[in-house]
Amino acid sequence: MNNASQPKVLFLMGPTASGKTALAIEMAQKHNCEIISVDSALIYRQMDIGSAKPNAAELALAPHKLIDILDPSESYSAADFRRDAIAEIEAIIKRGKTPLLVGGTMMYFKALLEGLSPLPSADETIRQQIQTRADTEGWEALHQDLCNIDPVAGARIHPNDPQRLSRALEVFYISGKTMTELTQTKPAALPYDVVQFAIAPLDRKVLHELIAKRFTIMIEQGFIEEVKTLMARGDLHLDLPSMRCVGYRQCWQYLEGEFGYTTMVEKATAATRQLAKRQLTWLRGWPDVHWLESGDKSNLVTLQQQSG
Repeated sequence: MNNASQPKVLFLMGPTASGKTALAIEMAQKHNCEIISVDSALIYRQMDIGSAKPNAAELALAPHKLIDILDPSESYSAADFRRDAIAEIEAIIKRGKTPLLVGGTMMYFKALLEGLSPLPSADETIRQQIQTRADTEGWEALHQDLCNIDPVAGARIHPNDPQRLSRALEVFYISGKTMTELTQTKPAALPYDVVQFAIAPLDRKVLHELIAKRFTIMIEQGFIEEVKTLMARGDLHLDLPSMRCVGYRQCWQYLEGEFGYTTMVEKATAATRQLAKRQLTWLRGWPDVHWLESGDKSNLVTLQQQSG
């Protein structure tokens, strides 16, 4: 993909629990690669067990860029990821190595490949001002403002969709330009020779078994205690992006007494299966992908041959 005369960049994508991390570490050890994590949960510190973050021994074998870079109270957008990933890619190439981007956050991969509209980052002060206005005047009044500012967005966004309505107004207040105006421009695609791989079991039942087994191991490793520690901080809540990560929300609700332990396990594994299904749906429509089967001993050789 892209220009074959450019430096090579490898993508290793796949659903959760498909074996991406183990294969990536092996590749990094044997083939002059450095790993960049493409995972919206691994960016957070203090969220190690439930996110299936590589452990200290694994990181010693193959350090991962873009993990543990944010506090769970913070937000991180696809645009933030693209900026940081490109900086890491350039640094790895300068060191004479091959960047190997590994993960299952497909929106991040898409943003990296195709670029994003130059929308400004979130501004909590402006968001709060919008919310305060909504509390006093109602969202209908703000929707009318949006229709006056950006008729195209006003027609597309329903008055009862406060999240998108707030974001459209926020973009205008920060940049002075409408969302419609800004989304018409995209930066150039990633200027590298990108070779893409996806790994998954051939049988969906196998993936479901791997997900269930991994969650059991997480519990044994202290996942519930990890969530208790996060709750005890007092500044986190379920509306934060970090706490919307699969497993964390369900465990939090269990600890608050919303349901019992068995239901928590069922809900967490079901949410993880749904995530895997969405990841596979993305990948099936993804162009230029070389497919690998989870657990196949020839994967490393295939990865090396296709990327060489």
